[in-house]
Amino acid sequence: MIRITDIIEKVYDYYPGADVDIIDRAYIYSAKVHAGQVRLSGEPYLSHPLEVANILADMKLDTVSIACGLLHDVVEDTPVTIEDIQERFGQDVAKIISGVTKISSLSFDNFRERQAENIRKMILAMADDIRVILIKLADRLHNIRTLNYHTSEKKKKAIAQETLDIYAPIAARLGIYWIKRELEEISFSYTSPEAYEKIKQLISTNQADRERYVEEVRYTIQNLMDSANIPAQVKGRYKQFYSIYQKMEKQHLEFKDVYDIIAFRIILDTLPHCYEALGIIHAKFKPITYKFKDYIGGPKPNGYQSLHTTVIGPYGERMEIQIRTHEMDRVANSGIAAHWSYKEGKTLDKGSKNTFEWIQNLLENHKESPGDPNEFLDNVKIDLYPEDIYVFTPRGEVKNLPKGATPVDLAYLIHTDLGHQCTGAKVNGRMVPLQYQLRTGDTVEILTTKGHHPSPGWLNYVKTVKARSRIRQWIKKQETERSITLGRELCEKVFRKNRLNFNELLHTPEMAKVTAEFKFKTVEDLIANIGYGKITPLQVIRKLVPGIKPKPEETLLDKLIFRHKERKKKEETGIVVDGMDDILIRFGKCCQPIPGDPITGYITHGAGITVHRVGCVNALTMSPERRIKVEWKQETVGSFPARLKFWCYDRIGLLAEISAIISQSGANIEEMNLEHAIGKVVNGSFTLTVKDLDHLDEVILKLKKIDYIQQIERV
Repeated sequence: MIRITDIIEKVYDYYPGADVDIIDRAYIYSAKVHAGQVRLSGEPYLSHPLEVANILADMKLDTVSIACGLLHDVVEDTPVTIEDIQERFGQDVAKIISGVTKISSLSFDNFRERQAENIRKMILAMADDIRVILIKLADRLHNIRTLNYHTSEKKKKAIAQETLDIYAPIAARLGIYWIKRELEEISFSYTSPEAYEKIKQLISTNQADRERYVEEVRYTIQNLMDSANIPAQVKGRYKQFYSIYQKMEKQHLEFKDVYDIIAFRIILDTLPHCYEALGIIHAKFKPITYKFKDYIGGPKPNGYQSLHTTVIGPYGERMEIQIRTHEMDRVANSGIAAHWSYKEGKTLDKGSKNTFEWIQNLLENHKESPGDPNEFLDNVKIDLYPEDIYVFTPRGEVKNLPKGATPVDLAYLIHTDLGHQCTGAKVNGRMVPLQYQLRTGDTVEILTTKGHHPSPGWLNYVKTVKARSRIRQWIKKQETERSITLGRELCEKVFRKNRLNFNELLHTPEMAKVTAEFKFKTVEDLIANIGYGKITPLQVIRKLVPGIKPKPEETLLDKLIFRHKERKKKEETGIVVDGMDDILIRFGKCCQPIPGDPITGYITHGAGITVHRVGCVNALTMSPERRIKVEWKQETVGSFPARLKFWCYDRIGLLAEISAIISQSGANIEEMNLEHAIGKVVNGSFTLTVKDLDHLDEVILKLKKIDYIQQIERV
């Protein structure tokens, strides 16, 4: 177990004048409140906060950050409160700990909601103080390093997948690549253990030859720099296993076809030397022109700067070379932490403000649409994968957008009204459809029509969080207005049938009390939800006039749902809707949910409740107000369709082997389509019927073991 004195020595190394008193006090307090607690590894629990503090010291953070690293779990895992922390360590520390602390005291319906709300709290706290996320990343890094002590394989995989989905991309967004790489590599070994081991074995094959090759090329490049009198440090390394795997998956490559698994880095003293070294490299090795990227002239949003070029190496193979200064290399590894001023507290220099901008955008969108944690999580994920492009407005202004962005995204980026009124676009002087994917260097002119409104269909192709949230807000506003009108009509009709005057009762204290009991802020919200079909006028009457026996009246909800007793037994769905299991259900054909999938329900006019998988594109286009809580029964019966797609090399007997494995696994093929591509490549898809998600995962795992199948995944 690392000692506190080792951590303090590290702090003195990069900040000789540091006041480490707060670190000493935080260590003593943490040791006291965690006394007797142990981790899954059997070590004292204190080992974890010490390791987190040590990682923060490696990042050269200020003493308050390191103290918070020592205290980050005390509120969650001990009787200590935020008020106790504030009293002992001050408001600054208490605020950071509050942001880092998980919200385990709150109750949520499922794991995804808990995860979503957890991440929302973390991001919002991070917008206020960047140290929140730096501590959280250090916490996750040590937890992932010790993930092997978990006994549940399912739990390991879930934690590793969350790390790949959220924490590694956040580290990349902040430019802290050494943490990103370690999080990805360890998580990959748990999410795809077979693929990890396969790549590991392939890399180790002929490793001695590869190492000789790396040293030979490194020596050649070093001599080129020395001959030109350019002081340089040349490094050679293998690419990450996870990076190689991603390339194989995205480009449908076999390992032998991934040429640039070895990369070289040239680190120089000055900026002019970078471009001089680039010229020397291109003179010696033939460059692949479309693989050249100048991140010095156009830095990434997280501040990353470097020249990237891919050339044909000495033996005819591709190799990637990165060229940067020592300062660029420091920033490339430390990211936003490299800009941190530990002397000035939580001050960021001007160069890192842009890195922080995406968090502010998330915060702005959250303020305008604060309701749904799942939607917030989806927005976070959209913003975490910024393969950026740069386009020009007609005035020559440069606009930064994510890869795949459309003219609609650009319109909303400029102004919400411009987005709403967008009816067309010209790219480089030519008319293009609104779903056209923009490319770096495009000049884009947005065409508008006064009085035009956004289309829900835009949600199928817009890429930015801002565009998506503005379109949803407009749809929600229209839905709300319609639902208020419908809700008012329903209430007037049912109240009148029960000899009550709805309009007279509308603004009474009694109605305000009923509104509060239903947990709505205003009476208008109550009426809108009656219009949505989430509650009925009869429910309002029962609360408004206790003891009354209202006359039954067919309401919107009655029209939407049919009792289970009126349906045939064979139509059992295995779904419970808001606590009831006797409501007409149908499954979205777009996403084909099966037991085990996170699901959400939508009230559909005239067709009961439609169940979608959480995150389904079609579900995202629907009004959040029509969403209703649905969940799988603990025990489901029957079979459910699931569509898979695969990519493989053709061979005799392949189809028979696929069919046999599916049959032996207890699944059934309902439909299959095969399509020959170039050479002996086959693209295929088939629909299976399975019992649940675990059953589907079992089938996919067995199919992946078949020779010549390169990729298989659920649609």
